[in-house]
Amino acid sequence: MWLSSSTHQHKFVLDWCRKLSRPVSSMGPPAETSHLSPEDRNRDPAVKRRHRGSNPSTAPHHPAVAERTAGRKKSFKDKSSKNDILPPQNHGRGGVFKVSSELRKLSLEDFPADKETKRQLRPKQEDTAEVVFGIAPCLLALTQGRRKVYQLLVKDGETSLRASVLSVCEEAHRRGVQVSRVSKKDLDKMSSAGVHQGVCLRASPLNFLTFDSESNTSGHGIPLWLVLERIQDPMNLGAILRSAYFLGVDRVISSLRHSCPLSPVVSKASSGVMEAMRVYGCDSLEDMLRTKVKQGWQVVGTVGADPEESRIPVASCSDFQVTRPTMLLMGSEGEGLSGKLLSVCQTLLTIPTGRDLAPGIESLNVSVAAGIMLHSLLTKSRCLSQKESRP
Repeated sequence: MWLSSSTHQHKFVLDWCRKLSRPVSSMGPPAETSHLSPEDRNRDPAVKRRHRGSNPSTAPHHPAVAERTAGRKKSFKDKSSKNDILPPQNHGRGGVFKVSSELRKLSLEDFPADKETKRQLRPKQEDTAEVVFGIAPCLLALTQGRRKVYQLLVKDGETSLRASVLSVCEEAHRRGVQVSRVSKKDLDKMSSAGVHQGVCLRASPLNFLTFDSESNTSGHGIPLWLVLERIQDPMNLGAILRSAYFLGVDRVISSLRHSCPLSPVVSKASSGVMEAMRVYGCDSLEDMLRTKVKQGWQVVGTVGADPEESRIPVASCSDFQVTRPTMLLMGSEGEGLSGKLLSVCQTLLTIPTGRDLAPGIESLNVSVAAGIMLHSLLTKSRCLSQKESRP
């Protein structure tokens, strides 16, 4: 084994250093005791202690001996530097020695598990990679092919035997993606304590698509686009995308300024829908909306349950019928739609309440409101399309 050979080499270096640490005994007695007879030297305890030479620094110093000792030490130092093997140095009673990088390398080769773990946790990849977490986001990120995938990390233990986790591993293996087992602590750190369900995926980021105001959707029926202004909470954005995809929205467009990006948190909140749905980003929603109005689209805004007086007509979403290509606008969590976008709207929709509201409760969460609005508009739109298609 490499480990045993490196251990023998280590012992060999130790023995060599001990021999070099006795220069006085190997070169004969020092000059001041050379005139004594062997009998006198045996009777003199001080001379015996000097000849044991356990520590050359405490022995009587002689210039000639010191010169020869320094020469041997220098020779050893030159040889050791050529072989990249440093002599061990004791650091106190603990017996801790400095070993060369070569010896450490030889020792690690006997522990493939440790070496494999270090390689797994530090794969070579682009610095811009992010960590997608959760069963559905990881599986859809693999199957949709919109990201460049680097590595799948799976929680070690019984979690890796669950059918949902195995399906992700099989998909990664099918696509030639490296699968590595790591601890729960590592996954918690990678996902920033998110609910990873035992899997994380290192992959390239997913960004907003560039919007072209001249493009139109090729979906069936009357197109309905969802326009989001300054949605900053990733949980809200993820929930909106999930509802929009499920209910059949043709396109989602988001403002780029003051909006949260398409992050792994959004992907998890959308249950992986973000990996499948094409979400567009727009620098100026106002310019885009005015362009679409010229093309014959209608722009519909949303307001709270108790809207202020407005020159724009306000209707209940349950009473509104989509009869032509429509863009539904949803505003930010705190302030709603900005004045610029409200000025483009042709109609404002609200969700009727089921009771008298207490002061301060005049609206729903933006993701919940989006789901209700979309369900109401799209259900009636489909019914209208089906009636028109009947002979």
